[in-house]
Amino acid sequence: MNQEDVRRALARVAHEILERNRGAKELVIVGIHTRGVHLARRIAANLAEFEGVEVPVATLDVSLYRDDIRVRAQAKLQPTDIPMGIQGKRVILVDDVLYTGRTIRAAMDALVDFGRPQQIQLAILLDRGHRELPIRADYVGQNLPTSIHERVKVRLMETDGADEVALIFEDDADEEPKTPEDSDTEMDTDYVDE
Repeated sequence: MNQEDVRRALARVAHEILERNRGAKELVIVGIHTRGVHLARRIAANLAEFEGVEVPVATLDVSLYRDDIRVRAQAKLQPTDIPMGIQGKRVILVDDVLYTGRTIRAAMDALVDFGRPQQIQLAILLDRGHRELPIRADYVGQNLPTSIHERVKVRLMETDGADEVALIFEDDADEEPKTPEDSDTEMDTDYVDE
């Protein structure tokens, strides 16, 4: 995906959210750190443009809710900011890549600590398959069938200076230099989001 593909995918997701929810009333968009937060803000901007309604955006760090916290490298915690409350709201949970489903399971566990939403819907930029848990996205920017030996690298303007998605084969990934961004909270999620 290039910049225009990402823009179109997010615009389509925003239209689908409006159609399914019959507008933007009672919606709260929650982005999962790191890239999900930026995508959530973009979707909210699209909703404001299409519907003329400002939808609140919240941020969520799921690090402490993961079931694989002992096998993953210690990550720097990111701020969770849900100032508007989610009790009785329709929450649109946003992330960049859906893979095993473990990040989304952790996010749902984290959300219920902030209240009981009326409904949780999931918006994903890319669905690469290989689920380990029975989780599926309600809104998908693009389905990208992958091999278990491939990685998906999502780059966004806000964190990486460009909007693009690349498919990386294991041999190529070994040669790619590590950057500080690769060691953030979702350490592997730049490549293999769950």
